[in-house]
Amino acid sequence: MILINLLPHREERRRQRKRAFFAGLGAAAVAGVAAAGVWYVVLQQMTAAQQSRNAFLSAEIKRLELQIKDIAELKSEIEGLKARQKAVEDLQTNRNVPVYLLDELVRYTPEGIYFTTVKQVGDIVTVTGVAQTNERVSEFLRNAQNQSQWLRRPELVEIKAVNLPPTAGSREQRRLFDFSVRVSLTQPAAAQPAAPASAASAPPKAA
Repeated sequence: MILINLLPHREERRRQRKRAFFAGLGAAAVAGVAAAGVWYVVLQQMTAAQQSRNAFLSAEIKRLELQIKDIAELKSEIEGLKARQKAVEDLQTNRNVPVYLLDELVRYTPEGIYFTTVKQVGDIVTVTGVAQTNERVSEFLRNAQNQSQWLRRPELVEIKAVNLPPTAGSREQRRLFDFSVRVSLTQPAAAQPAAPASAASAPPKAA
């Protein structure tokens, strides 16, 4: 009977399997390290690209902020110019308002009324004077309300009768009426830049 010793062969196969296992384990470790290295490189590239985009966006944002600041300053300058232009236009218009006012008073004041004072405070004009009758004052109020483009909302503040002493040629007392009227001064949209020539030479009262 022939006896064969298989122990060395089995031991050799065990060693081969162990070597193969460690070789596979080493290969897996190398592959894992390589994959981790590749992922790290990719991640670094992605991070660098994102940082580059962030830097570009930051630069663009700063540039836009400068443009917005310039635009805001330009708008402020434009608003300032508009305000100065409006001030000049208002000054040009308001310069002629007293002439228009006197022209309106002369134009729509009936006979028998004499103005003693004309006072303007802002847009409110207060007129005091003397009238021959109450009807003259009422007519003046109607004219200012219905016909004048500059005088609005006329209001009778006060009216009272006064007796004047007789004159040298007459022994009878004269009866007149002192009155005070308040009106609002409104510039019409189609106001002319210059007052009529007749208004410049017209007296502030009507006989």
